[in-house]
Amino acid sequence: MFSGSIPALATPFRDGSFDEAAFRQLVDWQIEQGSSALVPCGTTGEASTLSNAEHHRVIEVCIEQAAGRVPVIAGCGSNDTMNAVLHMTFAKKAGAAAGLCVAPYYNRPSQAGLIAHFSYLAENTTLPIVLYNVPSRTVTDIEDETVVALVKKYPDRIVAIKDASGDLSRVADHRMGLSKDFCQLSGNDELWLPHNAAGGRGAISVTANVAPALCAEFQAAISANELSKARELNDRLFPLHYAMFSDASPAPVKYALSRVHDWIEPDVRLPIVAASEASRKAVDEALEHAGLI
Repeated sequence: MFSGSIPALATPFRDGSFDEAAFRQLVDWQIEQGSSALVPCGTTGEASTLSNAEHHRVIEVCIEQAAGRVPVIAGCGSNDTMNAVLHMTFAKKAGAAAGLCVAPYYNRPSQAGLIAHFSYLAENTTLPIVLYNVPSRTVTDIEDETVVALVKKYPDRIVAIKDASGDLSRVADHRMGLSKDFCQLSGNDELWLPHNAAGGRGAISVTANVAPALCAEFQAAISANELSKARELNDRLFPLHYAMFSDASPAPVKYALSRVHDWIEPDVRLPIVAASEASRKAVDEALEHAGLI
């Protein structure tokens, strides 16, 4: 259902509020640069610091500005199942193509609890679901057997997974347990190349916020089996992948965006603080290495 370079969009702030004008420019730029879909209100979008009203407005603006040019996968995750339903219901009404639903964080549900959570979403909403597994943030891991069980139970509702576990063997494990056509998207930019080689379809990317054209070109090269070109582009992007996490995310990517564009501020919300001097240095060097500044 999805493939290619899909940025997990940062949410611009200015003077403490959602900077809608900058966000609209960011959406337009991403589409012009070749991004194949957009993800508002994910981790990089600081969804955990947005009120529900802000969360829904960001999704609404993204869909409105994209205007059908690319699909929008709205961040709908929550550690409260009913709040996730609320987000998914709104996103469906607004015109999203799917909802990105992270494993409930902090609660630390069992695998049975994960199955119950995602089953409830599948049975009480109509928006297609992209599972999001990022155990480094949620503590709870959506294990391979759980993914297989959920997709087999709801084949028309659970359409993809963003896997940020860092375990590349999962691509093959999912392929063995499910149809080889099941859409697997990398959630780790630095593993984008091997993830695709193992059977992935693309990435929901942090780096693509700042280097959308390079990321789209990279994915196109992988898809065309032009491995030499893909490796060359990967070498250009690789320092940037790590620089994006040289401090608490999304502070580095917001700093990077402010270096690339004069219409976006590096502002973040507490408990995230501005990127450190060392992080800014790493970002600047990576942007230069990639030829972006």
